[in-house]
Amino acid sequence: MARREIQVSETIAHLAAEFLARESSVPSLITVTHADMSPDLKQATIFISVLPQTQEAEALAFAKRSRSDLRTYIRDKSFIHPTPVVDFVIDYGEKNRQRVDELTRS
Repeated sequence: MARREIQVSETIAHLAAEFLARESSVPSLITVTHADMSPDLKQATIFISVLPQTQEAEALAFAKRSRSDLRTYIRDKSFIHPTPVVDFVIDYGEKNRQRVDELTRS
């Protein structure tokens, strides 16, 4: 992964976390775990985890509805050009890591 790609993905993840914390009306905790960028930096996939897990579908739906507002927020708060098209997905890797931690503690 190129240095620029890493910098942009970290900036996108940070701005997405700020945006979701400020705009979320969902009664759950939405955490941005990381963001992946396409090599041309035109598309970003933002990985989130949600607590409680019963609210995942509602939180993901909220995040997907807010994509255009997030793009505007990124454009206004950063110098990233062009502003990437964003998408949200649930971070199953983080869920699996937490499950392994639970099993190893028992």
